[in-house]
Amino acid sequence: MLRHSRFRRFLVGQSTSLLGSGMSTIGATFAALQLPDGGVDAVGLVMAVRILAVLAVLLLGGVFTDRLGARSVMLTADLLRFAAQGVLAVLLVTHSAQLWEIVVLAAVLGIGEGGFSPGLTALVPGLVPAEDLADANSLLQTAQAVASVVGPGVAGVLVAVSDAGTVVAVDAVSYGVSALALAGLHLSQPVTPRRGLFTDLGRGWKEFTSRTWLWVTTLHISLFNFVLWAPFLVLGPALAQQRLGGASSWGLVLALYGAGSVVGGLALLGRNPSRALAWSMAASAGWVLPAAALAARLPLACVAAAAFPAGAGAAACNTLSTTVIQREIPAEVRGRISAFDSLGAFALGPLGLALAGPVSGAVGAERLLAFGVMWQLTAVGAVLALPSVRRHGATPQLDVVR
Repeated sequence: MLRHSRFRRFLVGQSTSLLGSGMSTIGATFAALQLPDGGVDAVGLVMAVRILAVLAVLLLGGVFTDRLGARSVMLTADLLRFAAQGVLAVLLVTHSAQLWEIVVLAAVLGIGEGGFSPGLTALVPGLVPAEDLADANSLLQTAQAVASVVGPGVAGVLVAVSDAGTVVAVDAVSYGVSALALAGLHLSQPVTPRRGLFTDLGRGWKEFTSRTWLWVTTLHISLFNFVLWAPFLVLGPALAQQRLGGASSWGLVLALYGAGSVVGGLALLGRNPSRALAWSMAASAGWVLPAAALAARLPLACVAAAAFPAGAGAAACNTLSTTVIQREIPAEVRGRISAFDSLGAFALGPLGLALAGPVSGAVGAERLLAFGVMWQLTAVGAVLALPSVRRHGATPQLDVVR
């Protein structure tokens, strides 16, 4: 896989950017906490604004990806993120940052992330042959998993020995490295007729909804994020604080989840399974394991051990589903399809995060997690029962079943 020079260049840039992103959340959190008018509410505001900005521009990013080419849009997004984090780093290092400035720059950063995301799925097919797509996605998934483990740890050390501004500055540099990598890629872009914005979005929506396997699997992941994963992310730290040993214990759970993602991504190298979509959906069942362990009030060792296969399943699910989209969606609409897929998958996440606390207060944290576990297992079975998912990719003729 690394023999492809263009993919190798992109992988270096993307891995560096992912490492910076893995650090930036810690930097932004401590920056907001340390402000005179900061605190927990300020942290929540900064995070919420960033997420909302991502969701707000995803569809627009998909349209421009198809019109202008993935490389051009991703390069612009990286330069925007480089500028946002660079300005924030200067403000933090000079101790002149105000909350409203951090909020505005968080929104700019989110706009860059929303513009970058659709291009990622659209760009990779131009860097490697079709038969190597699964391996390319496996390596990118592995890089993301490594960054999710290493990034926060490095950020924590930098905050301890320096300050949050240093962390943000490193993140800015990482976006600069990614931009340089993209600038050096030379890719041909198919000519796509330019119509009105809503016409382009309508074409993308028609392509998205015409494939049953696509919209069903997107809906599946969306409801998973809402019903199971959002409550797990909110209630997990609280339960760890109550009975598992605190923050260090929760860090162990997340570290093993990340390690499982690394192993899962590497395990897919050299493999190109038939019925990749069905395998992807089956792998999504692995997410229930750590939540089930928490719901059953099992000890830390069991919760941490359950997080490892969950991470491996996440890597398999993400890698295989992305590969299917790249192989089967026409290049001229791939950016919009990726945008609809991402928006659908994550749109309910913020609502799930907001509701997890109040709902758990009414029904109990363990019961809410247990409901999410049962939901996910039932949903996986229902999705796999659909012929358009279960048989997808079984034969060349069935590759386009809708």
